[in-house]
Amino acid sequence: MDIINELMSYRERDIPYSRVLSSMCTVPHPVAVKAHEIFIETNLGDPGIFVGTIELEKKTIEMIGELLNNRNASGYICSGGTEANIQGIRAARNLKKVKDPNIVIPKSAHFSFEKIGDILGVEIRRAALNKDYTVSISDVDRLVDENTVALVGIAGTTELGQVDNIKELGKIAEENGVFLHVDAAFGGLVLPFLSRHIPFDFEIRGVSSITVDPHKMGMATIPAGGILFRDERFLRALEVETPYLTSKYQYTLTGTRPGTGVASTYAVLKHLGYDGMKEMVDGCIRNTRTLVEEMEVLGFEPVVEPLMNVVSFHAKNPEEIKEELYRRKWVISTIRNPKAIRMVIMPHVTEEVIGSFISDFRKIIS
Repeated sequence: MDIINELMSYRERDIPYSRVLSSMCTVPHPVAVKAHEIFIETNLGDPGIFVGTIELEKKTIEMIGELLNNRNASGYICSGGTEANIQGIRAARNLKKVKDPNIVIPKSAHFSFEKIGDILGVEIRRAALNKDYTVSISDVDRLVDENTVALVGIAGTTELGQVDNIKELGKIAEENGVFLHVDAAFGGLVLPFLSRHIPFDFEIRGVSSITVDPHKMGMATIPAGGILFRDERFLRALEVETPYLTSKYQYTLTGTRPGTGVASTYAVLKHLGYDGMKEMVDGCIRNTRTLVEEMEVLGFEPVVEPLMNVVSFHAKNPEEIKEELYRRKWVISTIRNPKAIRMVIMPHVTEEVIGSFISDFRKIIS
């Protein structure tokens, strides 16, 4: 018991999610926690042993694929968006073999693409943004050449929650015979449930792969990322031989791979269903609007009108605001261009949490 008490003393120093408005992760759904416990010892790196778990993963990918307009998508549940983005670009590089490969990404792309350039040896070309902070299609077109293996579009940018024009990116990809990877780590389980239809997934012919993270808005336990491909040939491009395991080949990036992410993802999607997920997303959108209204009263305007539950507000001294809030045990984040404070309204950010936050926020700006 002394060890448990020691562990608890460390855990109690963590800031609870109820004070966190910066994270794209959240408190897992209770059914996800239960599923995690059941599958705690599973290892999908050895599928011949964990036969039921690998079958469950196939069903999980099918469910996510259906949400993304491709029930026959291939893929797997991974550690998170970084791994998924690596695999999406790795498959594109392996399939389109060129001597000096490059990829074209928006300047708003996640920092995981810095790692991708380093790990995969691909040149990263960054396209300019429009006034609404979506990628400039004309600049993407300008940057593509014979060595381009993939374009990247973002469906839910980390800083502003904006969605690039994936349709137009798809046209450029098809015209140039390159792949299009969509980083929808956040938006992948938000956009399908919005009242407004925003095309971003496999309904667009040029899209070859999509990153989607169930441990974000899918309320699965961490880690539970996801990479989905239009068809199986992309997985085949990732295969390596695994002679001592129960499978001959492995297409995943990590070897040992917990089945907990699969089980918790499946449990939440199955338990809530489409209607339950929509209700959860709708609640987050309503609370985002509430936050915007409260912040506007205090003189803070959003950088852009939020499409989803990510919102940033113009501020003259964002770092000072962030530090003062942190002293009061509130966690927000900041962005540099433009200068702004940023918040994510996850399921744990309730109306009550927003009310308490605004009360403290009002004090630090008075």
